[in-house]
Amino acid sequence: MTELKTATAPERDRALDLLKWLAMLSMVMDHLRYVGWDADWLYVPGRLAFPWFCLAIAVNVVRTRTSAARPIRWKYLAWLALFSAIAELPYRLYMAEEVTTLNVLPTLTLGLLVAQGGLSRSWPARVLGIAALAIGVLFGPQLMFGMYGVLLPLAFVLVLRTSIWLAIVPGIVCLLSNEWSKIIDGMLWGDPISIGALVACLMAPLLGLAILRWRLEFGVWAMRRWAYAIYPVHFLVLAWMRGIV
Repeated sequence: MTELKTATAPERDRALDLLKWLAMLSMVMDHLRYVGWDADWLYVPGRLAFPWFCLAIAVNVVRTRTSAARPIRWKYLAWLALFSAIAELPYRLYMAEEVTTLNVLPTLTLGLLVAQGGLSRSWPARVLGIAALAIGVLFGPQLMFGMYGVLLPLAFVLVLRTSIWLAIVPGIVCLLSNEWSKIIDGMLWGDPISIGALVACLMAPLLGLAILRWRLEFGVWAMRRWAYAIYPVHFLVLAWMRGIV
């Protein structure tokens, strides 16, 4: 039984797991800015986290099935929705003075629905995708990365289904989902952090796609469902670190 299961189980995509770990590392680096250290430069690598999470979502949507119907990923949605609720309190505890939106998981949940709806020929998936997009438009100010953040997974689906040369599209959407006006204003004044953030937003899709095409010669710790817990837990750990600092 064990041999049969091993023989038929799909091979784990180590490059995708690596992408997720690097996205998680980028996210933690970004949030380290609020521990109390003078580390504003961490804003630049922090711009990679959200687009790489969106790329991982797009990969999972595209690989769901070869069938045009592409069923709704209910378990995927349920885990995102569950940890959206669990993470909100730790997020608000740690980011108390910076909170202007919900945590990032509601944006990723809506983005998943939009990406599925955009790719599927199933009417339930399309209706849910349209509804998610409408929520993103109406409640953009309450969502981290706003309406453009909701659209970013779909922009990655476009690249995965067509050509890597369209990676500039998610790059622009990534920039728009960030504080693009402040980034561009800072860039015009010669601020190195703003220049770095602009480059990071535009290059994140290409870097993420390059990681996915990398033929890894080493093992990567598989990021399974337990990894959802990293998001709320890391806020609590950073809050503890800030108390020490």
